[in-house]
Amino acid sequence: MAELNPFKIAQAQLAEAAEKLGLDDATHEFLRWPRREYRFTLPIRMDNGKTKVFHGYRVQYNNARGPTKGGLRWHPDETIDTVRALAAWMTWKCAVVDIPLGGGKGGVTCNPKEMSEREKERLARAYIRAVGSELGVHRDVPAPDVYTNPQIMAWMMDEYEAMHGHSHPGMITGKPIPLGGSQGRGDATARGGVYIVREALATMKVDPKSTSYAVQGFGNAGQFAATLHAEILGGGKLIAVSDSRGGIINRQGLDPQRVIHHKLETGKVADFPGSEPISNEDLLELEVDVLYPAALENAITGENAERIQAKVICELANGPTTPEADAILHKKGVFLLPDLLANAGGVTVSYFEQVQNTYNYYWSLDDVQAQLDRKMTDAFNAVYAMQQKEKVHMRLAAYLVAVARVAEACKLRGWV
Repeated sequence: MAELNPFKIAQAQLAEAAEKLGLDDATHEFLRWPRREYRFTLPIRMDNGKTKVFHGYRVQYNNARGPTKGGLRWHPDETIDTVRALAAWMTWKCAVVDIPLGGGKGGVTCNPKEMSEREKERLARAYIRAVGSELGVHRDVPAPDVYTNPQIMAWMMDEYEAMHGHSHPGMITGKPIPLGGSQGRGDATARGGVYIVREALATMKVDPKSTSYAVQGFGNAGQFAATLHAEILGGGKLIAVSDSRGGIINRQGLDPQRVIHHKLETGKVADFPGSEPISNEDLLELEVDVLYPAALENAITGENAERIQAKVICELANGPTTPEADAILHKKGVFLLPDLLANAGGVTVSYFEQVQNTYNYYWSLDDVQAQLDRKMTDAFNAVYAMQQKEKVHMRLAAYLVAVARVAEACKLRGWV
């Protein structure tokens, strides 16, 4: 469906904000498109001796507020439009949490589940050889995303340093701790989201200790959301989780740690003892206080939005809700915490990692989490104040805050 093209969705969301802000035509048109994008083919020698050609991308969307920043996704369905959309969302995400970075994104069309560690290393290094001259701490800084991890970042950093001949730990974030990674990066996306949920529940006068919640998508962010919800909010009952192979439900509550252990042991959440099966689609429509969509784009659409019963939706995934669904959920009174606010904890701690790398001094875990809490709380307050002032849904409020900041930077530079 054309309307589910992620980049067209990103452009539609921008258009709504541009109209509300009264942006001039040139500024709006400038912000609709990436400043730079790179596409390349990567021939990789596989373990069986055959060469396989992969397609790679890097989009530097806007650098008015600082070097572009954004993850690298390895996914069989990766396309240039997906990467463009994610780069645009990263631009607004960095602006909404008010960190001095622009937005970028990268990807490779591949299925890492079918690749060995040696094949992944060859692909990681080939990617950097293809685009490394366009990266750097003052230019464009990648990070982990779907199906990439700290080890892949380590290989990429090593290849970049080999190309340049000296140490550059800040050229990539999400690295292992011994190579300059930051404390607190592993759970940052989910932790930031739960901080935002805490603030939202406070405005609703809801006791966070009594909340029920469900998690759709049980990768890194989803697993941490399952545990951190109860840890940060002082309570709460996890009743359902799902991954790409199905879901489980127990209305009396699931033990998050035991479910994570089961997932790591078996590769899926299905067949967890004491649970019943539930589909991803049905999980989204459960009657819960908080729903965490933590999988991929377009999970909540115009087709199923009317059946959503959650009071709060915290978008840990990028783009899980379509514009048509946004309007329906707003009308229903659902408190939707949009991705560019809710999952900005990851890029915020990535920024902290860049800062630590740059001046070669590293913070404690308590320091990182305290700074993250402050950044996320300030961002929520700015977006919520905009939402109350303009009487719009929270995604548009977040866009109004972010786009205004980026447009101002573009104008101050004399670009438009």
